[in-house]
Amino acid sequence: MHLTVLDGSTEWSRFAEGSIERRMLTALGDRLGTVLRPKPLMLPDGSRVEVEGIDVGGRVLVQLVSNQGAYKPAYRNKVMADMFKLLWLRDSVPTAERTVLVVTELIVQALGGWVARAAAELGSRSTCSTVIRS
Repeated sequence: MHLTVLDGSTEWSRFAEGSIERRMLTALGDRLGTVLRPKPLMLPDGSRVEVEGIDVGGRVLVQLVSNQGAYKPAYRNKVMADMFKLLWLRDSVPTAERTVLVVTELIVQALGGWVARAAAELGSRSTCSTVIRS
């Protein structure tokens, strides 16, 4: 399957200046030595999927889980959904070399038990290690 990277409405799309998401992408980009921005992708059938960060060459694909405040069990579902999306995109975007799930410190607790093991076993070409402190 081939996906086309589309131009977003603005460089930062839905991430406002000073937002945790913007800080997460900037910090990860600095760490990886590349610029990451949110972008929509177009599937061959015309449907769209958005990634919360992608570099210009389409080599790095990023999803963010930026929840803050009190932990809620539903956050674990967000983590799993984003991991599933990254696994699919890793195999669907021909240029993808790395997928990265970035979480806030609060969300780390969602990465325990079988979720952590599944992520480790399925993500051999992925990175799931960056924690951004708010």
